[in-house]
Amino acid sequence: MAPISKECDFLVIGGGSGGLACARRASGQWGAKTIAVESNRLGGTCVNVGCVPKKVTWNAAAIAETLHEAASYGFKIKETAPFDFKTFKHKRDDYVRRLNDIYARNLSNDKVEYLHGRAHLLDKNSAEVVLDDGTRETVRAKKILIATGGHPNVPKHIPGSELGITSDGFFDLETLPKRVALVGAGYIAVEMAGMFHHLGSETHLFIRHETFLRTFDPMIQESIVDEYERQGIIIHRNSTQQKIEKLDGQPGWMKMHYTDKSAPDGATIDLDCLLWAIGRSPEVEDLGLDKAGVKQNERGQVIADDYQNTSVDNIYSLGDVCGKIELTPVAIAAGRQLGNRLFGGPDYKDAKMDYENVPSVVFAHPEVGSIGLSEPDAVEKYGRENIKVYKTSFTAMYYAMMDPKEKAPTKYKVVCQGEEERVVGMHILGAGSSEMLQGFGVAVKMGCRKRDLDSCVAIHPTSAEELVTMK
Repeated sequence: MAPISKECDFLVIGGGSGGLACARRASGQWGAKTIAVESNRLGGTCVNVGCVPKKVTWNAAAIAETLHEAASYGFKIKETAPFDFKTFKHKRDDYVRRLNDIYARNLSNDKVEYLHGRAHLLDKNSAEVVLDDGTRETVRAKKILIATGGHPNVPKHIPGSELGITSDGFFDLETLPKRVALVGAGYIAVEMAGMFHHLGSETHLFIRHETFLRTFDPMIQESIVDEYERQGIIIHRNSTQQKIEKLDGQPGWMKMHYTDKSAPDGATIDLDCLLWAIGRSPEVEDLGLDKAGVKQNERGQVIADDYQNTSVDNIYSLGDVCGKIELTPVAIAAGRQLGNRLFGGPDYKDAKMDYENVPSVVFAHPEVGSIGLSEPDAVEKYGRENIKVYKTSFTAMYYAMMDPKEKAPTKYKVVCQGEEERVVGMHILGAGSSEMLQGFGVAVKMGCRKRDLDSCVAIHPTSAEELVTMK
């Protein structure tokens, strides 16, 4: 048996949002002796290569969009130089580094011991941590949390796929591509396609089916696809990729061979950036789950119940590594609840994350928001005869000054169930949807009914008022 160099009440493997939230709650609020281990930068995907730098980039793209639209309001704006992507990128990096430092200080303030290294489980109560300098420490813990997150996938079966980047590599780009192809149909592909386009790249989005965001309500799928095409993003439906090869004499450029609905016999496109956004896998390589007896599903994700319990009675898991709902606020909430349950005493013995009615937003152009069931899912669950749908489509007042071809859509749908017309789904597309949904999400979470929405006096003139005036 390896020598024991450290002992603690709680070992947290993974320094992302969920792991850190749990570690800080266990130590800072409940006094558990806690050690957190992270092999990369503190903050995980969200802070370093996800939500935070993504939203900063979305902001830049939204500003570019606004500058384009300003002429309709009478502004004469002359561009004296192109968008300085490199300066923007470095300022964004500086912001992320400041957040890394804040996370480290928060751990210190909550008396969480932090080890920077790679952890490997030895058994159900211990792990070996390989530190940056190659030295090894063994940590023995009463309880262990696996919160190692995930990483983006690259298709191994496509020759030359390594010439592309993933969402991680997006944030390493020093220059804005002239022509970019994104492969994928989830929110990452859709968000990044919108950002590339509005910042000035010729943008191609390759999807396997007719629409993207296919887990969202059909209204969202159809509307955002149409809007992206209106804006000038080139969508390749029913596409496959055969191979990618470097272009001779053109450093940084590549040729992708593909098929799509318009070219079923094959075509090629020259690119200076290819981004794979085809899904994510759990970060479990060399974690030693088998040594501890932790069970995984067919995707490699750690199997955990709603209380974050794994198949081993003192090992827990949350966040992207177990794949329940892969959103940062979900991991944070689950982490805090788990910290409460494990160390908060009898008052918290049943504390757990509620995975029902979690609001989510896609920072597309325009934004998309959703909470609860899509219309098809609601029909499947409750039956068509028990579902009533209210919907509206209109042009937001912001676009009143613009030519018809410049006007973006706004569409809302409220899905209600039963005689009481309880709201079981809300789906919104249009400017401001992200901020709007947070408030309406509280109402849905509380079990609001259609008449509760109707009873709220509208705020005029806003787009949100349409949600309380639907007929």
